[in-house]
Amino acid sequence: MDLKKENEKTNPTPIEKNVTRRGFLKTAVGLAAAAALPGLPKGWVGGAWAGDGPETTDVRFGLIALTDCASLVMAHERGLFKKYGIHSTLSKEASWAVIRDKLTLGENHATHMLIGMPYASSMGLLGSPKKPMVIPFHLNHNGQAITLQKKFAGKVRSAADLKPFVESAKSAGQPLTFAMTFPSGSHAMWMRYWLASGGIHPDLDVSLITIPPPQMVQNMKIDKMDGFCVGEPWNARAVTDGSGYTVITTQTIWKDHPEKVLAFTADFAEKNPKTVKAIIKALTESSQFIDKMENREQVAEIVSKPQYINCPKEVILGRFRGTYDYGDGRPPVQDPNAMTFFNRNTNFPWKSHGLWWVSQFRRWGMVTGTPDYTGIVDKVHRPDLYREVAKEMGLAVPATDTKKETLFDGKTFDPADPEGYAKSFPIHRLA
Repeated sequence: MDLKKENEKTNPTPIEKNVTRRGFLKTAVGLAAAAALPGLPKGWVGGAWAGDGPETTDVRFGLIALTDCASLVMAHERGLFKKYGIHSTLSKEASWAVIRDKLTLGENHATHMLIGMPYASSMGLLGSPKKPMVIPFHLNHNGQAITLQKKFAGKVRSAADLKPFVESAKSAGQPLTFAMTFPSGSHAMWMRYWLASGGIHPDLDVSLITIPPPQMVQNMKIDKMDGFCVGEPWNARAVTDGSGYTVITTQTIWKDHPEKVLAFTADFAEKNPKTVKAIIKALTESSQFIDKMENREQVAEIVSKPQYINCPKEVILGRFRGTYDYGDGRPPVQDPNAMTFFNRNTNFPWKSHGLWWVSQFRRWGMVTGTPDYTGIVDKVHRPDLYREVAKEMGLAVPATDTKKETLFDGKTFDPADPEGYAKSFPIHRLA
């Protein structure tokens, strides 16, 4: 046995004695201070305490140049992220595919996203790498539209009106072409639902292509498509430029339909629960600010900037305020169901919305066989996370997580039977 080493263990050197003494004194002073100052944060001992702030403070958000990115932009511009301990960086991306990939790879921590995308990624559908994602917060409802080329103005007001043109073009071997922004996204579903309502099969009678939102108008100008579905302000821009007209708004198809969501990877949300809550709180305050109509001109001014939408404020502002000029001779109307960011439970992540989406994946053959509707939706849609934040902020929330929905064709979606709903349509691609 090495007696010298054993002696050092039991008899510290003078230096070690000093370290021990300093540590003891530091702890003693800390405890005394804690007793003397009871107002210090809970858990404070010796100059440190258990933090209640976000686990990740530097957060990078992805967004696309659309009016409905406004709550992210205003939370950043008005210092609301900072208020809740988040140093935010907003990253405008070129397409929804880039949005998905940057979130999947961790380059962005949270993102502005089409509601169907977290489902496609979680399920590994339509070319999406399988990456579980969660939706704890809806960013907006309503406010999208289907725009057709001006050549159809005065002739087509419904999908049924469009059908003869579709049949003629198909017979000539040159099917009409319609654009949406992402195969599993909301614009794809609105376009499919609308076409099918008029007896047009979106996969067999026409050609569907994918175009990023800011490129829609220019592609219509060069005759690359006969119509498109996209978010604002690009429908309004087509009207302003004289290249197209709005045939129908998506809130006409489904009043208060879900649109863009706040998405995280499931892994990030699990490891950073305080960060997720802080972000939701900031976005809630931002959404409340935007839904006061007197603030919308200011918001339009800010989101119109080159680093965000890069579009004249005037093009954004009309429909942002609910004033719709359809561009086909109809007089402008004031739509009470225009885009919402907070009102009418906009932010609540209804599980029934997720169930409707999976039913449409089923209807259009994007999944094979009957999916595990409840199992999938329980993992992706997370009203439990929103409820925690709402309770802390004193906000009222719905008593349940699901509700029935009736769309413009009179068909009612019952969340208790999504498979029956998917199978109820005469036009489909059920596998």
